Amino acid sequence: MARNPLVFLVIPFVLSAARVPAQTSAPVADVTLGHSAAALYGPWKFTVGDSPINPKTRKPLWAEPGFDDSGWENVDLTPAGQVEDPTSWETGYVQGWSARGHLGYSGYAWYRIRVRVEGRNGQRLALEGPTEVDDVYQAFANGELLGSLGRFTGNQPTVYAARPVMFDLPQTNNESGAFLVLAFRLWMDPYTAPDAGGMRSAPVLGEAGIVTLVYRLKWFELIRSGLGDVFSAVVFEVLAVVAFSLILFDRSDQAYAWMGLLFLLYAVTAGLFAISNFSQLISFTRFYQVFLGVLSPLIHAAWVIVWWVWFGRASFRWLPHSVCGLTLLLMISNVLANEVLFGIASYPTDLHSQTAGMATRMVLFGLLAWVAIDGIRRRGLDGWLVLPVILIRGVAAFANELRSLHVPMIWSPFGVTVTSPMIASYLVAVLIALLLIRRLLQSVMQQRQMALDVKQAQEVQQMILPEARLEMPGLTVESEYRPAREVGGDFFQIVPHTTDGSLLIVAGDVTGKGLKAGMLVALLVGAVRSTAETNPEPAGILAALNRRLLGRSDAQATCLAMRIDADGGVTLANAGHMAPYLNGESLPMEGALPLGMIAGAESSMMQFHLKQGDRLMLISDGVAEATDSKGDLFGFERVTELLRKATTAAQVAEAAQQFGQEDDISVIAVTRMERVLSSIPKKQRDCIGS
Repeated sequence: MARNPLVFLVIPFVLSAARVPAQTSAPVADVTLGHSAAALYGPWKFTVGDSPINPKTRKPLWAEPGFDDSGWENVDLTPAGQVEDPTSWETGYVQGWSARGHLGYSGYAWYRIRVRVEGRNGQRLALEGPTEVDDVYQAFANGELLGSLGRFTGNQPTVYAARPVMFDLPQTNNESGAFLVLAFRLWMDPYTAPDAGGMRSAPVLGEAGIVTLVYRLKWFELIRSGLGDVFSAVVFEVLAVVAFSLILFDRSDQAYAWMGLLFLLYAVTAGLFAISNFSQLISFTRFYQVFLGVLSPLIHAAWVIVWWVWFGRASFRWLPHSVCGLTLLLMISNVLANEVLFGIASYPTDLHSQTAGMATRMVLFGLLAWVAIDGIRRRGLDGWLVLPVILIRGVAAFANELRSLHVPMIWSPFGVTVTSPMIASYLVAVLIALLLIRRLLQSVMQQRQMALDVKQAQEVQQMILPEARLEMPGLTVESEYRPAREVGGDFFQIVPHTTDGSLLIVAGDVTGKGLKAGMLVALLVGAVRSTAETNPEPAGILAALNRRLLGRSDAQATCLAMRIDADGGVTLANAGHMAPYLNGESLPMEGALPLGMIAGAESSMMQFHLKQGDRLMLISDGVAEATDSKGDLFGFERVTELLRKATTAAQVAEAAQQFGQEDDISVIAVTRMERVLSSIPKKQRDCIGS
């Protein structure tokens, strides 16, 4: 956390900061207290390693006030005005033990200081621990444990983010200049930056009320500096919800789902970072294990997949498998390079892993750039609009490398810590939100155009359907068509012959539903009309339709063609369609392959005679396959019972639809009536008479 000089401006009674007497074998910090507090810059004694335990007291020997630390190193925690913090590049940085001759060391180390305090007798004293520390510590006063930052249990301490910690000190007689020995037992994790180690800011000792004020001010400063992470978590969570909700407008576009996943990863990362900074619900070590080992690699991978899906996945079919492999490699490299799991790899392995991790990130960003360039080539303006997002992403992806080149990456406007990756994320969020809105508007326009196309196809389909009722000498034909969608896949044609008085009926059902099925229906209806003019035979009709469907992917249809002669003779050819019902009974027909399966397929044939009063029903499978709310099928038994009672095609269709329509329903009812010669045109009467 950055140091704020305003903290000590509210302490007007500092009488003496820590200072070293000119000559003494045991250096002492003289602190004279009124209503004041003082930063303990030194003289500190320091050593690496951990203290043995006093067998009598069962307490650390190095924390005891009588321990001789004269052989330890001297350390001064006074901020150096020209030394820059390697993270924020702010001046006044106190270097850690890595810069004091212990490069590469991690583990335990101790700091000790003797303080002579002069003040009012009975004055309550308090100690505010260092807020800049790598990584956690225990504080002792005269050998007694005051408390800790972090959890010192088990084989290795649990590291939490550095935060202000205050300890109450035992009562002493301050008027006589009592001595107080303070000791800090520190632990630094192996993955902490190599230029760190130990205390990098001075603890504050003083009157309890003043130290409490300092403590609260530093907490306020910490919270204010971390507001950016909280804001990021909220913003990206909202964007994730918005992106996922856009799926409801266009379920076919998977870009919304992937974009929502990317925003969700950002929201989880920022949220976990804020939680680890402000609380002890998750340790800093655990956060970095999750971030470096899981979240960061997934974010790199999601960026590539998001824009690959965005541009339609037309190119680079191999890309998802490659990204999965690179993501796994990046996870392993991050874990090894940052020693997230301490001790599983040697130091040279860690260095090679850092190189491998950076190379993997460069390859993933290269794939991202390649996808964007291909999108520009194929999509023009859409690709160019995405390019700024990709460039800003590059800044965030390589922030650590840019930081090592002394490129400013961290700012603190109004005390709120803002990093260049954070700014890049906000810019990316704004640009992506604009792109999502633009994509949604385009999708809505396409859906409106598609709805218009469907409506026009529906109108065309209604135009090509025959009239619902047709009467001709000796025959009455009724038809009913109820599609399951706006455009159906059932079709039928009723074609009277103008010279011999015969009637051709063709009924069928194409595979699928919707606009594609409607286009196929239009194709078959046109083929029926053109073929019937030259070859009205049922078998010839089906053979012609079969040829039209061959070679078209997923274009099959069941079909039935039937010719009824003027004398009642019926010739029937069937290609997988439901057999007609004669007077409520299904005609026994052999099975046959649907149209469009194989060349030269033969249809099943049947001939019979319609007597006066006979009723012939042609129904589609949508009648038998109607399903109620319980999942029960209408079934063939109900079909047989219905056809024995129903008198019109509309009654049959209505019964199936009310039961629970699942598929297109088409019904054709043909009734043989007594021929009345006076109602027949003279030319046809002459033909019949002859």
